[in-house]
Amino acid sequence: MPDLAVVTGAAGGLGAAIAARLSADGFAVRGMDRADGDLTTEDGVAAAFAGLAAVRVLVHCAGITAGAPAHETSLRDWHAVLDTNLTSAFLCARAVLPGMMAAGRGVIVTIGSIHGRAHFPALPAYAASKAGLTAFTRQLAVDYGRYGIRAVTISPAWVRTPDTETRVADPDDLARLAETQRLGTPDDVAAAVSYVVSDAAALLTGTELVLDGGAGAVQTAALLRPGPRAKLGLPPLRETGEDAP
Repeated sequence: MPDLAVVTGAAGGLGAAIAARLSADGFAVRGMDRADGDLTTEDGVAAAFAGLAAVRVLVHCAGITAGAPAHETSLRDWHAVLDTNLTSAFLCARAVLPGMMAAGRGVIVTIGSIHGRAHFPALPAYAASKAGLTAFTRQLAVDYGRYGIRAVTISPAWVRTPDTETRVADPDDLARLAETQRLGTPDDVAAAVSYVVSDAAALLTGTELVLDGGAGAVQTAALLRPGPRAKLGLPPLRETGEDAP
């Protein structure tokens, strides 16, 4: 009988790609989304997970974004983002942990974001939720490693999805920030999840995998290049010869 993997936020985008990849890997996949109930409440999570056999893998992919500076962010929007991105991860993890502990194995993967470490304008609730999600996942690794349970956050940069196309005027501008010169795809993230939940990643826990195409590692160095300098209105660097002082 195949192991059960639960994927939240599975209706589309990243969640759908992850669910399809895990199914291809041989898991019995149970996708969950808004239609299955409110995963931000105890009653909603209890109903969604009722009757499920022991879960081998939980991938928390459900998430929303609300963008505005802090002084323009309503308390309602703040709670909506934190509840969906962070509180629901806690509730879903709490639902599967007893079964994983009894089985002596399990993997919990949370889908974070580079916004949790490299903050972009006007996303205070989203940034806080993703940073908190990474910290929460590390805590799971610390508390439940002795039961054979691993916990890892996978944090993509911008990923090419229909949502990205509607919110960004030219997604290719974002692609040029990465050393790979392309945006990630849902399949890129799904491939990382596939590895993390596999036995090949047996020592991978309590950490964050950042899928940003190298952008975070070279942002400062990129300012030495003519293209990024011109885009930011910086003058070109003076060329020096071999005999320059």
